[in-house]
Amino acid sequence: MSTPAVSAREQLAAVAADADLLAAWPETSTEAAREAAVLVLFGDRADGVARGPLDLDVLLLARAATLRSHAGQVAFPGGRREPADRDLVDTALREAQEETGLDPAGVEVLGMLRPLPLPYSFHVVTPVLAWWSHPSPVRALDAAESEVVFRTPVARLVSPEHRYTTLLQRDGQTWRGPAWLLEVDGTEQLLWGFTAIVLDVLLDRLGWAEPWDASRTLELPQPFARVAPPARDEPPGRTAGP
Repeated sequence: MSTPAVSAREQLAAVAADADLLAAWPETSTEAAREAAVLVLFGDRADGVARGPLDLDVLLLARAATLRSHAGQVAFPGGRREPADRDLVDTALREAQEETGLDPAGVEVLGMLRPLPLPYSFHVVTPVLAWWSHPSPVRALDAAESEVVFRTPVARLVSPEHRYTTLLQRDGQTWRGPAWLLEVDGTEQLLWGFTAIVLDVLLDRLGWAEPWDASRTLELPQPFARVAPPARDEPPGRTAGP
């Protein structure tokens, strides 16, 4: 983890160009699926003096608890493609601006990752990997959509003490996936499912992840089993929840 900051950005750019990243994601029919995009935005917590990955952070938000879908869950900013969007990069930047108030002019897009089908919600989601070259203030703009917007330190994401494996019981099977427990403004937030899988794969491929105890488990409550049917992923047992 002694990589200089400029090299950390270059590593992210190289990962964005890696066609094999997320190749293990299960292939399912995308017929009639709706296009969506999320912004996977890495920034410099030290405002220009970062020395390596541990000085970076990732922009996340917690969905409002009143939503019918993905209520209270931690996610990347993003959403469904609209007719006026020029492409999925435009979708990710527009949604992030609407949800967090960030200035898209300060975001350097590094590339689009593989489109990931989520059959339970009839969406195909494309993660847009980006570098926050000129960070701007962010906050939850619409309380009906987002509870809180926050920048999560990479140091916290790679720390073994924050890492868990979630267990989801459904149809007589146990589904496992990577997860984090993060404290945000005094409130504990659970990061799991789609967002956690993407971050887990990214941190591993970048070589930033540290060894952690996957036997530390958290069982997800049954409401998650009802509203977010998992899809199989590789390695076996990972889920593709929200």
